[in-house]
Amino acid sequence: MQLSTTFRHMDASQAVRECAEERLNRIRKYFQGEPLSAHAVFAVERNHQHMAEFSIQLPNGIVLQARETTEDMYSSIDLAASRIERQVRKWKDKIRDHKPHGGPSYSIRQSVLDSEALDPGPTAPAPELHPENAARRTAPARPEAPAIRVVKEQTFTIRAMRVEDAVMQMNLVENDFFVFTDVDSHGVSVVYRRKDGNYGLIETGGRMPNE
Repeated sequence: MQLSTTFRHMDASQAVRECAEERLNRIRKYFQGEPLSAHAVFAVERNHQHMAEFSIQLPNGIVLQARETTEDMYSSIDLAASRIERQVRKWKDKIRDHKPHGGPSYSIRQSVLDSEALDPGPTAPAPELHPENAARRTAPARPEAPAIRVVKEQTFTIRAMRVEDAVMQMNLVENDFFVFTDVDSHGVSVVYRRKDGNYGLIETGGRMPNE
């Protein structure tokens, strides 16, 4: 397995890399003879938590992904790899049967917005006025809307696939939604995880440029 690594807020560690390689190689038994490439991100966060994130690209275009954060990097590596392996066992038949549908792929951008800017909190009640002064009361100045701040931006690729494949891919990357182009309608669609445990589908009817 070809493994590339990124270390954030920590020194590069050969021991950490070798641990990740050894743990990820256990997944190869599900894809005998297939070339696999993986990328691992290791980071120490502000609260001294250790994060390990793996992303594995399969030859048929399917992506496997998991992220774990614990107080120990080696525990995070083991837990993240175990989550990928559990997902592979659960979806192995659909992964094996999945065939790329071809067609162009597109890059789209996802932004994370500052929640405090979007929710300024409750408005303070207006002070009570004496009846004699009530007539002279003027409307209070409206507070300025807080600036919306982009906390994080991420670019990812959307590809053509069927709805059932999109649901599988959403689970394999552990997201709550997944954007794709429907091979039947050729429109941009979104599958998402509902609170009741079912899946939802949004069909926009729109098409990507040059279609």
